[in-house]
Amino acid sequence: MISTYPFVSGKCLIDGAWIEQGEKVGVINPANTSEVVGQVAICSGDTVNEAIEVAEKAFDTWSRSDVSDRADRMNAAAVELEKIIEENVTMFVRENGKTLVEAKKDLVRCVEVMRGCAAELLNWWKPEEVAGKQKVQIRRRARGVTAIITPWNSPMILTFKRVIPAVLAGNAVIVKPATNCPLTIMTCLKVVAEHFPPGVINIVTGSGKVIGDLVCSDSRVRTVAFVGSTETGKEIMKKSAPKLQNVYMELGGNDPALIMEDANLDEAAIQRLRMGILRASGQVCSAVKRVYVHSSRHDEVVGKLTKEFSRVVVGDGIQPDVTMGPLNNKAQFDFVQGLIERTANAGGNIITTGIQLNPETWDAGYYMLPSLVTGVNQQSELVRVEQFGPIIPIIPFNEEEEAIRLANDSEFGLRASVWTENVEVAIKLADRLEAGAVFHNNHTVFNDLALDFPGLKESGVSRETKHCGLEFFADSYGFAD
Repeated sequence: MISTYPFVSGKCLIDGAWIEQGEKVGVINPANTSEVVGQVAICSGDTVNEAIEVAEKAFDTWSRSDVSDRADRMNAAAVELEKIIEENVTMFVRENGKTLVEAKKDLVRCVEVMRGCAAELLNWWKPEEVAGKQKVQIRRRARGVTAIITPWNSPMILTFKRVIPAVLAGNAVIVKPATNCPLTIMTCLKVVAEHFPPGVINIVTGSGKVIGDLVCSDSRVRTVAFVGSTETGKEIMKKSAPKLQNVYMELGGNDPALIMEDANLDEAAIQRLRMGILRASGQVCSAVKRVYVHSSRHDEVVGKLTKEFSRVVVGDGIQPDVTMGPLNNKAQFDFVQGLIERTANAGGNIITTGIQLNPETWDAGYYMLPSLVTGVNQQSELVRVEQFGPIIPIIPFNEEEEAIRLANDSEFGLRASVWTENVEVAIKLADRLEAGAVFHNNHTVFNDLALDFPGLKESGVSRETKHCGLEFFADSYGFAD
């Protein structure tokens, strides 16, 4: 029997070699849970330790490499990766649940990250002269072995936005992708890794706890970059604290959208709001998860969003007509389904709509129609938690101060948006919103991939950067003459 699994299935990458592991589990298609897309290796502690040893050895020489050579290698890798995007879009859809459009966009953006970061590196690495009586330079150097742990919801772009700057800054990396959908990441990183010395890029898969505990307790690992839940992030910080490792984290979110009395709610605006809510079936850290709308516009927003949601076609993302795929895994599906049931039992008015593309196969995957919810308040579970699914509460407010208070009443502070025709009002409100970034009349991502703004409160640990994340993976030091 000829396997249709991808080359990386059941393997890990250490020191330039793809090594098949004995213990493996299947990677399931969330649109058809009877289909196994490939296998993911369950690496042992010994394998992880070997990856750390290899990375430490590779770092010794790679960290002293010429930055122009690093940029040239990355640009060459980008050329090769671009050639295989089309052939890997389908696999990404099958293991993740995204639609074709979403999947291809993520892959294309990974190539953009590679090129943009390589271009940024050359100027960013140059020493900076500090004005003053003494001649002082700010110089940069690679930090060391870097562990990168990434999630299942947007695995490609969230992995590349960490691996690429880490490698370009002169570090050797150990990448731990999510067990739910590692195949496309590994296939694409295989192309990238082939352009760098063995050991610069290593990949281990398996138990997040086992691998996380090992990299966080090992003094040879100097940086841990993690994207995932706030709870796991806190555990990583505890384990990293004794070694004073640098940590760079993007954690949970519960993004508010504030729709003011003068907001333009034309068709285009409602489409942007819908995308902000339902992109990737709502499984986005920076998706809209709470809508606060001026009471004079409440019924209008509910009516227009209901109509917009009714056009959403839910089904297998591999079908070109589908605009929203399934949830990624059973645990998330069960959580959102339970949240809906508990909200209904508590008196919430749930408006479920949308189109089932193939209702006869609905039970084969983790499909869920989108829902709006009214009749809930600030203390409702639906409003307090990070839903991570296609369900959105809509809550009225009367005064500007009330809207700010409600929006900031959360332990999270990732993103927010203000919907108003008055840009001065939008800026005034943005200054008071506890969020790492605020969008005006939209709720999206930054088009310029060189920009990164971390979340506040329990949504992240890092700092804003204009340099593709390079600053997260290098140390700056002063040289005085």
